[in-house]
Amino acid sequence: MRSNQMDLQGDGLTEAVVASFGNSTDPRTRTLLTSLVRHLHAFAREVELTEDEYFAAIDFLTRTGQISTGTRQEFVLLADVLGLSMLTVGLENRKPPGATQSTVFGPFFVEGSPEVGIGGDIANGAPGRPCLVSGRVLNTKGEPVAGALVETWQADEEGFYDVQKNLDGPQNRGHLHTDADGNYAFWAVKPVAYPIPDDGPVGELLRAGGRGPMRPAHIHFMVTAPGYSRLITHVFAAGDEHLEDDAVFGVKDSLVAEFTEHPAGTAAPDGTTPGRPYYTVHYDLVLATTEETQ
Repeated sequence: MRSNQMDLQGDGLTEAVVASFGNSTDPRTRTLLTSLVRHLHAFAREVELTEDEYFAAIDFLTRTGQISTGTRQEFVLLADVLGLSMLTVGLENRKPPGATQSTVFGPFFVEGSPEVGIGGDIANGAPGRPCLVSGRVLNTKGEPVAGALVETWQADEEGFYDVQKNLDGPQNRGHLHTDADGNYAFWAVKPVAYPIPDDGPVGELLRAGGRGPMRPAHIHFMVTAPGYSRLITHVFAAGDEHLEDDAVFGVKDSLVAEFTEHPAGTAAPDGTTPGRPYYTVHYDLVLATTEETQ
Protein backbone atom coordinates (compact mmCIF):
# COMPACT_ATOMS: atom_id res chain seq x y z
CA MET A 1 0.00 0.00 0.00
CA ARG A 2 1.33 3.41 -0.96
CA SER A 3 1.90 5.87 1.90
CA ASN A 4 -0.44 8.45 0.28
CA GLN A 5 -3.28 5.96 0.63
CA MET A 6 -2.71 5.51 4.36
CA ASP A 7 -3.95 7.31 7.41
CA LEU A 8 -0.58 8.78 8.39
CA GLN A 9 -1.93 10.00 11.73
CA GLY A 10 -3.61 6.71 12.62
CA ASP A 11 -2.60 3.07 12.65
CA GLY A 12 -2.59 2.48 8.91
CA LEU A 13 1.09 3.28 8.39
CA THR A 14 2.16 1.38 11.49
CA GLU A 15 0.25 -1.74 10.49
CA ALA A 16 1.63 -1.58 6.95
CA VAL A 17 5.20 -1.46 8.23
CA VAL A 18 4.51 -4.27 10.69
CA ALA A 19 3.00 -6.36 7.90
CA SER A 20 6.06 -5.77 5.73
CA PHE A 21 8.09 -7.93 8.12
CA GLY A 22 5.54 -10.74 8.08
CA ASN A 23 7.59 -12.87 5.68
CA SER A 24 10.60 -13.09 7.99
CA THR A 25 11.50 -16.75 8.31
CA ASP A 26 12.81 -16.34 11.86
CA PRO A 27 10.00 -15.92 14.44
CA ARG A 28 12.22 -14.10 16.95
CA THR A 29 13.44 -11.62 14.33
CA ARG A 30 9.83 -10.99 13.30
CA THR A 31 8.85 -10.38 16.93
CA LEU A 32 11.72 -7.97 17.54
CA LEU A 33 11.17 -5.92 14.38
CA THR A 34 7.39 -5.67 14.58
CA SER A 35 7.48 -4.73 18.27
CA LEU A 36 10.19 -2.15 17.58
CA VAL A 37 8.04 -0.54 14.87
CA ARG A 38 4.97 -0.39 17.10
CA HIS A 39 6.88 1.20 19.99
CA LEU A 40 8.77 3.68 17.80
CA HIS A 41 5.57 4.81 16.11
CA ALA A 42 3.76 5.04 19.45
CA PHE A 43 6.59 7.19 20.84
CA ALA A 44 6.51 9.54 17.83
CA ARG A 45 2.74 9.96 18.16
CA GLU A 46 2.87 10.45 21.93
CA VAL A 47 5.41 13.28 21.77
CA GLU A 48 4.19 14.59 18.38
CA LEU A 49 7.72 14.32 17.02
CA THR A 50 8.69 17.20 14.74
CA GLU A 51 10.86 16.89 11.64
CA ASP A 52 13.53 19.07 13.26
CA GLU A 53 13.61 16.71 16.25
CA TYR A 54 13.71 13.70 13.93
CA PHE A 55 16.75 15.05 12.05
CA ALA A 56 18.44 16.05 15.33
CA ALA A 57 18.05 12.43 16.49
CA ILE A 58 19.51 11.13 13.23
CA ASP A 59 22.49 13.49 13.66
CA PHE A 60 22.90 12.35 17.28
CA LEU A 61 23.00 8.68 16.30
CA THR A 62 25.35 9.39 13.38
CA ARG A 63 27.82 11.14 15.67
CA THR A 64 27.48 8.35 18.23
CA GLY A 65 28.68 5.92 15.60
CA GLN A 66 31.43 8.21 14.34
CA ILE A 67 33.02 8.69 17.78
CA SER A 68 32.98 4.97 18.53
CA THR A 69 36.29 3.11 18.18
CA GLY A 70 37.78 -0.23 19.16
CA THR A 71 38.40 1.15 22.66
CA ARG A 72 35.39 3.48 23.02
CA GLN A 73 31.88 2.17 22.39
CA GLU A 74 29.58 5.19 22.53
CA PHE A 75 26.50 3.08 21.75
CA VAL A 76 27.17 0.93 24.82
CA LEU A 77 27.58 4.14 26.81
CA LEU A 78 24.27 5.40 25.42
CA ALA A 79 22.50 2.17 26.39
CA ASP A 80 24.08 2.44 29.85
CA VAL A 81 22.86 5.97 30.62
CA LEU A 82 19.37 5.19 29.31
CA GLY A 83 19.13 2.23 31.66
CA LEU A 84 18.76 -0.22 28.77
CA SER A 85 21.92 -2.09 29.73
CA MET A 86 20.74 -2.70 33.29
CA LEU A 87 17.24 -3.65 32.10
CA THR A 88 18.75 -6.23 29.73
CA VAL A 89 21.03 -7.50 32.50
CA GLY A 90 18.00 -8.02 34.73
CA LEU A 91 16.01 -9.82 32.05
CA GLU A 92 18.89 -12.08 31.03
CA ASN A 93 20.32 -12.86 34.47
CA ARG A 94 17.57 -14.13 36.74
CA LYS A 95 19.79 -15.74 39.34
CA PRO A 96 18.78 -18.03 42.20
CA PRO A 97 19.03 -16.73 45.79
CA GLY A 98 22.60 -16.49 46.99
CA ALA A 99 24.19 -16.01 43.58
CA THR A 100 26.16 -12.81 43.03
CA GLN A 101 24.05 -10.26 41.19
CA SER A 102 25.01 -9.11 37.72
CA THR A 103 25.49 -5.55 36.56
CA VAL A 104 26.53 -3.67 33.43
CA PHE A 105 29.45 -4.81 31.28
CA GLY A 106 30.62 -1.30 30.46
CA PRO A 107 32.55 -0.09 27.40
CA PHE A 108 36.13 -0.73 28.58
CA PHE A 109 36.61 -4.51 28.51
CA VAL A 110 39.46 -5.66 26.26
CA GLU A 111 40.12 -9.24 25.16
CA GLY A 112 43.54 -10.71 25.78
CA SER A 113 44.42 -9.19 29.16
CA PRO A 114 47.69 -10.37 30.76
CA GLU A 115 47.56 -13.48 32.91
CA VAL A 116 48.72 -13.12 36.51
CA GLY A 117 49.03 -15.76 39.16
CA ILE A 118 47.12 -15.63 42.42
CA GLY A 119 48.53 -12.67 44.34
CA GLY A 120 49.96 -11.10 41.19
CA ASP A 121 50.01 -7.41 40.31
CA ILE A 122 47.65 -6.14 37.62
CA ALA A 123 48.30 -2.45 38.40
CA ASN A 124 51.52 -2.50 36.37
CA GLY A 125 52.52 0.98 37.53
CA ALA A 126 49.07 2.58 37.43
CA PRO A 127 48.75 5.63 39.69
CA GLY A 128 46.92 4.97 42.93
CA ARG A 129 47.11 3.53 46.43
CA PRO A 130 47.90 -0.22 46.35
CA CYS A 131 44.90 -2.46 47.01
CA LEU A 132 44.85 -6.22 47.61
CA VAL A 133 41.63 -7.66 46.16
CA SER A 134 40.77 -11.18 47.29
CA GLY A 135 37.95 -13.62 47.81
CA ARG A 136 36.64 -16.99 46.73
CA VAL A 137 34.59 -18.17 43.79
CA LEU A 138 31.85 -20.42 45.13
CA ASN A 139 28.67 -22.09 43.94
CA THR A 140 25.28 -21.48 45.54
CA LYS A 141 25.89 -24.41 47.92
CA GLY A 142 28.98 -22.67 49.27
CA GLU A 143 31.36 -25.08 47.57
CA PRO A 144 34.56 -23.76 45.92
CA VAL A 145 34.75 -23.52 42.15
CA ALA A 146 38.30 -24.51 41.25
CA GLY A 147 39.88 -23.31 38.02
CA ALA A 148 37.34 -20.55 37.40
CA LEU A 149 38.57 -17.83 35.06
CA VAL A 150 38.46 -14.44 36.78
CA GLU A 151 38.90 -11.44 34.48
CA THR A 152 39.14 -8.01 36.06
CA TRP A 153 39.65 -4.40 34.99
CA GLN A 154 39.26 -0.97 36.59
CA ALA A 155 40.18 2.71 36.43
CA ASP A 156 43.21 4.23 38.18
CA GLU A 157 43.16 6.98 40.81
CA GLU A 158 42.95 9.59 38.04
CA GLY A 159 39.67 8.05 36.91
CA PHE A 160 40.96 6.63 33.63
CA TYR A 161 41.13 3.14 32.18
CA ASP A 162 44.31 2.15 30.42
CA VAL A 163 42.61 2.26 27.00
CA GLN A 164 41.84 5.94 27.58
CA LYS A 165 45.54 6.75 27.92
CA ASN A 166 48.51 6.48 25.59
CA LEU A 167 50.32 3.63 27.33
CA ASP A 168 52.85 1.03 26.23
CA GLY A 169 50.97 -1.80 27.96
CA PRO A 170 47.87 -2.66 29.98
CA GLN A 171 47.30 -1.38 33.50
CA ASN A 172 44.71 -2.42 36.08
CA ARG A 173 43.65 -5.23 33.79
CA GLY A 174 44.33 -8.95 33.95
CA HIS A 175 43.03 -12.45 34.47
CA LEU A 176 43.76 -15.44 36.72
CA HIS A 177 42.34 -18.82 37.69
CA THR A 178 41.09 -19.84 41.11
CA ASP A 179 42.96 -22.47 43.10
CA ALA A 180 41.56 -25.75 44.42
CA ASP A 181 39.75 -23.90 47.23
CA GLY A 182 38.26 -21.32 44.88
CA ASN A 183 40.58 -18.54 46.05
CA TYR A 184 41.52 -15.56 43.91
CA ALA A 185 43.70 -12.60 44.83
CA PHE A 186 45.51 -9.81 43.03
CA TRP A 187 47.06 -6.42 43.69
CA ALA A 188 45.59 -3.40 41.90
CA VAL A 189 44.96 0.16 43.07
CA LYS A 190 42.07 1.44 45.15
CA PRO A 191 39.35 2.46 42.67
CA VAL A 192 37.91 5.98 42.68
CA ALA A 193 34.74 7.56 41.38
CA TYR A 194 35.08 8.93 37.87
CA PRO A 195 32.99 10.54 35.11
CA ILE A 196 32.00 8.44 32.13
CA PRO A 197 33.32 9.94 28.86
CA ASP A 198 31.12 13.00 28.39
CA ASP A 199 32.90 14.77 25.55
CA GLY A 200 30.65 13.18 22.94
CA PRO A 201 26.96 12.76 22.12
CA VAL A 202 26.20 10.89 25.38
CA GLY A 203 27.64 13.78 27.36
CA GLU A 204 25.38 16.16 25.43
CA LEU A 205 22.39 14.00 26.31
CA LEU A 206 23.28 14.01 30.03
CA ARG A 207 23.70 17.78 30.13
CA ALA A 208 20.46 18.33 28.25
CA GLY A 209 18.71 16.10 30.77
CA GLY A 210 20.23 17.83 33.79
CA ARG A 211 22.16 14.71 34.80
CA GLY A 212 25.72 14.14 35.97
CA PRO A 213 28.29 11.75 34.46
CA MET A 214 29.72 10.19 37.64
CA ARG A 215 30.17 6.52 38.42
CA PRO A 216 31.00 5.37 41.96
CA ALA A 217 34.33 3.63 42.59
CA HIS A 218 34.23 0.01 41.46
CA ILE A 219 36.15 -2.98 40.16
CA HIS A 220 34.89 -4.99 37.16
CA PHE A 221 34.72 -8.78 37.23
CA MET A 222 33.82 -11.37 34.64
CA VAL A 223 33.90 -14.95 35.91
CA THR A 224 33.42 -18.10 33.85
CA ALA A 225 33.66 -21.80 34.65
CA PRO A 226 32.40 -24.97 32.93
CA GLY A 227 28.84 -25.78 33.95
CA TYR A 228 28.17 -22.30 35.33
CA SER A 229 26.50 -19.21 33.91
CA ARG A 230 28.89 -16.39 33.15
CA LEU A 231 28.95 -13.68 35.82
CA ILE A 232 29.53 -10.05 34.85
CA THR A 233 29.52 -7.77 37.86
CA HIS A 234 31.22 -4.96 39.83
CA VAL A 235 32.38 -4.61 43.41
CA PHE A 236 31.61 -1.08 44.59
CA ALA A 237 33.41 0.83 47.36
CA ALA A 238 31.27 1.38 50.43
CA GLY A 239 30.78 5.03 51.36
CA ASP A 240 31.28 6.40 47.86
CA GLU A 241 29.26 9.59 47.40
CA HIS A 242 27.95 8.47 44.00
CA LEU A 243 26.40 5.16 45.02
CA GLU A 244 22.98 6.83 44.85
CA ASP A 245 23.43 8.60 41.51
CA ASP A 246 25.40 6.18 39.34
CA ALA A 247 25.15 7.48 35.77
CA VAL A 248 24.51 3.97 34.43
CA PHE A 249 22.23 2.66 37.24
CA GLY A 250 24.58 -0.25 37.96
CA VAL A 251 24.72 -0.20 41.79
CA LYS A 252 23.14 -2.99 43.82
CA ASP A 253 23.41 -3.13 47.61
CA SER A 254 24.77 -6.67 47.55
CA LEU A 255 27.73 -5.55 45.42
CA VAL A 256 29.00 -2.93 47.89
CA ALA A 257 32.08 -3.90 49.94
CA GLU A 258 34.36 -2.26 52.48
CA PHE A 259 37.81 -1.16 51.34
CA THR A 260 39.94 -1.16 54.51
CA GLU A 261 42.99 1.11 54.83
CA HIS A 262 46.20 -0.19 56.44
CA PRO A 263 49.31 1.77 57.46
CA ALA A 264 52.65 1.21 55.80
CA GLY A 265 54.73 -1.58 57.28
CA THR A 266 51.81 -3.75 58.40
CA ALA A 267 51.52 -7.28 57.07
CA ALA A 268 48.96 -7.86 54.31
CA PRO A 269 46.79 -11.01 54.19
CA ASP A 270 49.08 -12.47 51.51
CA GLY A 271 52.12 -12.24 53.81
CA THR A 272 53.74 -9.25 52.13
CA THR A 273 54.59 -6.04 54.02
CA PRO A 274 53.96 -3.03 51.77
CA GLY A 275 56.21 -0.06 52.38
CA ARG A 276 53.40 2.46 51.97
CA PRO A 277 49.75 2.67 53.05
CA TYR A 278 47.48 0.24 51.23
CA TYR A 279 43.94 -1.07 51.12
CA THR A 280 42.34 -4.50 51.17
CA VAL A 281 38.92 -5.68 50.05
CA HIS A 282 37.51 -9.19 50.30
CA TYR A 283 34.53 -10.27 48.21
CA ASP A 284 33.24 -13.74 47.41
CA LEU A 285 31.82 -14.27 43.93
CA VAL A 286 29.01 -16.85 43.84
CA LEU A 287 28.21 -18.53 40.53
CA ALA A 288 24.91 -20.12 39.54
CA THR A 289 24.96 -23.26 37.44
CA THR A 290 23.55 -23.14 33.93
CA GLU A 291 20.79 -25.44 35.15
CA GLU A 292 19.89 -23.06 37.99
CA THR A 293 19.52 -20.13 35.60
CA GLN A 294 17.40 -21.84 32.96
